Amino acid sequence: MTGPGTVTVPISKATGEFAEDKDLAARMREERIRPALTRGGRVTIDFTGVTLATQSFVHALISDVLRHEGEKALDRITFKGCIRGVKGIIQTVVQYSLESIEPDQQPKDRATSKLRKTARKTRTEQ
Repeated sequence: MTGPGTVTVPISKATGEFAEDKDLAARMREERIRPALTRGGRVTIDFTGVTLATQSFVHALISDVLRHEGEKALDRITFKGCIRGVKGIIQTVVQYSLESIEPDQQPKDRATSKLRKTARKTRTEQ
């Protein structure tokens, strides 16, 4: 924990430099990310030390949460320590996940605005 209501999920501690195990990502989502968001807390997903992540890993980590919680979940998720390639994969998964929400549940420009917001959130924090 980094503060009241904030859960930090250190990816490299579980995966090493290469985050590829989608089953591990799904467990992290169900054991750490979803419960924190359900409680109304914040989540910092820390990619510090990760030099490569597969799209399937990131998809398993966040896509289901975004589909169920909607874009509002991004207001409480921070991506930390992302190198350029990892950041790009996160942005792709966020965009895909938000676009897959039923059209009547989101305005047409929602995915684009959230993609920009995610780009800001994925800046590496020191």
